[in-house]
Amino acid sequence: MQVQELGYVLWIGGPPGSGKTAVASRLARRYGLRLYSSDTRTWQHRDRALRAGNAAAHRWEAMTPEERWRPGSAELLELSLHAERGQMVVDDLRSLPTSPLVVAEGSALPARAVADRSRAVWLIAAPEFQRATLLGRGTPPGPLSLYLQLAETIASEASESDVHVLVVDGSLAIDSLAAAVSERFADALAEGPKADTPGERRVLLREANEAIGSQVRDYHARPWAEGDADEVVCEFLCECGDPACDASVRLRAGELSAAAVLAPSHRW
Repeated sequence: MQVQELGYVLWIGGPPGSGKTAVASRLARRYGLRLYSSDTRTWQHRDRALRAGNAAAHRWEAMTPEERWRPGSAELLELSLHAERGQMVVDDLRSLPTSPLVVAEGSALPARAVADRSRAVWLIAAPEFQRATLLGRGTPPGPLSLYLQLAETIASEASESDVHVLVVDGSLAIDSLAAAVSERFADALAEGPKADTPGERRVLLREANEAIGSQVRDYHARPWAEGDADEVVCEFLCECGDPACDASVRLRAGELSAAAVLAPSHRW
């Protein structure tokens, strides 16, 4: 993997079901940071792997949904492109502006790319907590099997790379977990740079929301995908720009337009 310091990045890694996205979005809104979520690049990364001739990517595209998601399959991790996506995440982060700070989150973040360990934390869910969280979300058996495999792999990668780990077991609410991560990043957050004005914050929130919309459209552009991308209901971040706002708004992807996404009673 080609690694550079990426000193403008704060890293929050971990498997699905560990609270990464909720924590990262809170930090982004509290401190005026750019939010990068690797999940919103899933299909862009798959297209990149296809163009590169990656055998696992081509095999996955040719499979039926039943073949892709056989619970317990030893192929699940390989087909997820977890290893390949690490360098793609690094490339994505290199392409972003260096101001304000970027808070990057996702299961695809490569622990071995972290140069400054004071700017990284991996949220590792306790197995029972992760399973309960994912089942509570209605995760089907196939993806559940992959996510449990990812948990073991990501925990091993974090240990090998000696990044700071917080074990997530449900004993801390998301706000408390976000506070613990903020404390870890205290020096970096004090140093900045950060977005200070409401207008700057709103631009960053719109950027994060557009990434969610792009992920939906990229999925529905697959030749085998069914349904209408515009009708998919997503949770978008409220764009009011208030640092204390943690609200999200459920909208159809097609409703994400030039108008601001605002929670009830929230204003520009």
